[in-house]
Amino acid sequence: MKRNTWVTLAIVAVVGVLAVAIAASGGAGKASAGPQATLKAAMVSDTGNINDRSFNQLSKKGLDRAKTELKATTRVFISNSASEYLPNFTAAGRANFNAIVATGFLLGDSMSTAAMAFPKSKFAIVDFPWAALKDKPKNAIGLTFKSEQSGYLVGYLAGLMAKKQGGKQVVSAVGGKKLPSVDNWIAGFFAGAKKANPKIKTLVDYSDQFSVQFAAKCKELALKQIAQGSQAIFQVAGGCGLGALDAAKANHKSKKRPVWGIGVDADQGYLGKHILTSGTKKVDVATFRFYKSVKEGTFKGSRDFVGTLRNGLQGVGRISSVVPKTYITQMNRIKKLIIKGKIKPPAKL
Repeated sequence: MKRNTWVTLAIVAVVGVLAVAIAASGGAGKASAGPQATLKAAMVSDTGNINDRSFNQLSKKGLDRAKTELKATTRVFISNSASEYLPNFTAAGRANFNAIVATGFLLGDSMSTAAMAFPKSKFAIVDFPWAALKDKPKNAIGLTFKSEQSGYLVGYLAGLMAKKQGGKQVVSAVGGKKLPSVDNWIAGFFAGAKKANPKIKTLVDYSDQFSVQFAAKCKELALKQIAQGSQAIFQVAGGCGLGALDAAKANHKSKKRPVWGIGVDADQGYLGKHILTSGTKKVDVATFRFYKSVKEGTFKGSRDFVGTLRNGLQGVGRISSVVPKTYITQMNRIKKLIIKGKIKPPAKL
């Protein structure tokens, strides 16, 4: 039998299971209240690899915390391709996991379908607003982040460092896919760099990949940007983006001036002295709070939980010791202005 036939049969089988589940439940209904005696917590990964040192790894960290602190039974459903998203959600629902996290924007439609099929389970999706879910399931929430705020701060530092180093005034970003949850980082980064250094020029390229197995592609894009004069490269491409940081590392000891790498999501300063700083997004804390709300019976669906600088779910990682303290002081002043609403970083390019 041809591969396409097998794929078709698999999809038909999944849809059939979901139809039976919906019929048995009488539709989605309202999210049930009350504490859960036993928490069964799961996450469905995107295709970026669990050990991406970034997005998926942070989500897994939140799940591990639920296991330790909430005594939850946990499981990771790994997606090796987009075609596995819906089957993974279906498997989690049929196994009676009552708190399920979808790790990333690309899982939105599949999670929405699954949430309607399994109304007794609670769902949360990272980087996807609830209002954008196609079925508006009442047993789901969005875990969204104003990443443009952290992006603005690391961009501000990058702009100051480029001015200090002289030469071509260029900073750049390597994104994974062109998604709202990628572009808000980059939009903030570019705006912050221009705030600190009005002469700065910006470059952006997309690898169309997040998986670490495509790190060479991100490295290639970053090297192209370095050839155009980029002094700081912000990676917003998950595991693939580690390749962009490798390109910065290879050029950090340049005789002319160092090239800096800027990490994303997790604090990636441990990668080496070539890391200027990182824009951090505490996906682990957000997912843990979701699991805890299900455990305690305080979960409320049909809304978003938004991470910001104000509530501490957005931030800046460790900063290179070569950055002048006056620059950090300036950046922290900018941070206060963002928290007060006096500076509103753009979320779109």
